[in-house]
Amino acid sequence: MRVFLHDLLWKQDAESFKKRIDQFLAVCEKHKIRPMLVLFDSVWDPVPQLGKQRDPKPGVHNSGWVQSPGAAALSDEKEYPRLEAYVKGVVGAFANDKRVMSWDIWNEPDNFNTNNYAEPKNKIELIEKLLPMTFEWARAAKPSQPLTSGVWKINYNDFKELTKTEKIQLDLSDVITFHSYDDAATFEKAVAFLKKYERPMICTEYLARGNKSTFETILPIGKREPAVWHHEILNADGTPYKQAEVDVIKSLTGKK
Repeated sequence: MRVFLHDLLWKQDAESFKKRIDQFLAVCEKHKIRPMLVLFDSVWDPVPQLGKQRDPKPGVHNSGWVQSPGAAALSDEKEYPRLEAYVKGVVGAFANDKRVMSWDIWNEPDNFNTNNYAEPKNKIELIEKLLPMTFEWARAAKPSQPLTSGVWKINYNDFKELTKTEKIQLDLSDVITFHSYDDAATFEKAVAFLKKYERPMICTEYLARGNKSTFETILPIGKREPAVWHHEILNADGTPYKQAEVDVIKSLTGKK
């Protein structure tokens, strides 16, 4: 389960926020769910506020969803120490918590929501500056869990080159994550392209039935395993991948 947090809740009451995250993780553990916690998000309303939220806007997709940080904090370097405290505080509090699967540093950082909202004109430049800093802050908290930030708008049918933001995301991620709302053929192109990074890979967003991105078309691709493992000796349950390999190792070490 991928769960979005927000910097304003940390600003309002950091200790209570950590307590609520801990309570949520306890519920997850009860149901055998390990969440990926998302720290920042560049999508939808860029003017977040604390307190009672406004009513949904009819006809506007995800009209109640707010960005973190909002446009004001993103554009003001004086806010960065507060954002740093948030990242280090949350990641540090749960850095060795086995209930947390991983940290999604920033959801779709270069998403420019100009269809429904007024975004800072230099948003992408600000993201290119702040995104590496956010990875650095998270690593400074020494988490045992991997860090990631998912690429989302690469056109694999007409691929030319990565943007600066995408390079930052892929270079700094321990685990490669990506979003794909396209058909099965394009999904497979995405997987083939991202495999070159030779890291674990997770599709963290999909399903757009109008684009032929469905459970029936995408899940079977995601379930496939390599025909031959490149590495590793044991399956997840501890049994050998190949019994013959284990027999060789035992014969060479004199173990039975």
